[in-house]
Amino acid sequence: MPQHTRLAALADERLSAADKGLPARADGLTVREFLATGPALAEFWTPLLALDERALARNASVIQGWCADRGLELMPHGKTTMAPALWQLQLDAGATGLTLATPGQVRTARSFGVASIMLANTLVAPAALAFVAGELADSAVAFRSWVDSVETVEAMERGLAGLALPRPIDVLVELGGAGGRTGARGVAEAVRVAERVAASPVLRLAGTAGYEGSLGHDRSPAVLDAVRGYLAEMLEVHEVVRGLAEGELIVTAGGSAYLELVAEAFAPAIAAEAAATVAAGATAGSTRWILRSGASLLHDDGFYHGISPIDGELAPAMRGYARVVSHPEPGLALLDGGKRDFPYDEGLPVPFGVAEAPGAAERPLAGASVTALNDQHAYLRADGPLELAIGEVVSLGLSHPCTAFDKWRLIPVVEGGGSDRVVALVRTFF
Repeated sequence: MPQHTRLAALADERLSAADKGLPARADGLTVREFLATGPALAEFWTPLLALDERALARNASVIQGWCADRGLELMPHGKTTMAPALWQLQLDAGATGLTLATPGQVRTARSFGVASIMLANTLVAPAALAFVAGELADSAVAFRSWVDSVETVEAMERGLAGLALPRPIDVLVELGGAGGRTGARGVAEAVRVAERVAASPVLRLAGTAGYEGSLGHDRSPAVLDAVRGYLAEMLEVHEVVRGLAEGELIVTAGGSAYLELVAEAFAPAIAAEAAATVAAGATAGSTRWILRSGASLLHDDGFYHGISPIDGELAPAMRGYARVVSHPEPGLALLDGGKRDFPYDEGLPVPFGVAEAPGAAERPLAGASVTALNDQHAYLRADGPLELAIGEVVSLGLSHPCTAFDKWRLIPVVEGGGSDRVVALVRTFF
């Protein structure tokens, strides 16, 4: 896929002191000029978040191959990184589009030329509906949003009234789960919504959507049973939608925690529909089965390390670095990175090693843990003495990519494989 001109132009953005973590000598240089100097991660200031190029490439290949082997497409959730360069990495690896969470994110993606977008949310704001209506004038743009109530459908119709709509907006009926997040509660309600969409003059019933990740945060038997039951109900809704709709349909589920259960549940239907399509000798009316896993590109050393069914195949591609700035008592050291720098909602950072600078050769740091974060400090504690000197740098494994990237405008990418050479600066758009 050719690189969009706006993405290529990011290399010509000028760096400044407003870009935290960058060495002072980068001030005034363009990204391209700075990278041409061969910077090393050791030059960067702490606190710091860094990515690993080899791990990113490996993860993109792993998740894409995993999906393809199971008859699934991948439309990764772009909200995880809001980084067009990383979106492009997965599109180049074979992803068939991008999932996003807000209309503003959709507008950002369109500005970078992303043509196939799924909004995993409702679209009811009049200004956002007008924007999407304008984008649909381009026949190459494929856009879908979700609905979970008749009221949502009616709000969309009111917002679209009077607009020159080139074609109906594709919408997927979202099934929710008791105690979960959004989504119609139960098959009967989802069917009622589907029937209302099918009768709309400005919307097209385009499939079934859901998010099983909100049903649990562990792999207990009760949670796994709940996920399997939910996915079975999604298939019930899909069967009804097939009878109501015309043209291509989508069935989509799958975060990064229970993706094997999604593949397992969808497999019989994928096989049956493939056989029926071959027998009919046509693809009209066929179903696309789409996984939206966003965290799989980064993986982590925390939540997803513990819950992902393909943890051994994916590699953590992000690492934090923070410097010892205080050693006020035995067994306690304060680091210069905190909530403004590292994710903490799904587990605190995990200390791995100590070095003179970010990315330098480390010695292990055993028996220590981060017990709390303030805005700009991490509390590193141990039962015994902490063999740390003021000014040394602690490397940190991080948990939950979705709340890591929003704290950084530019993130250095090291070559990986033991090299701390910085080969890219990833720009985010939060």
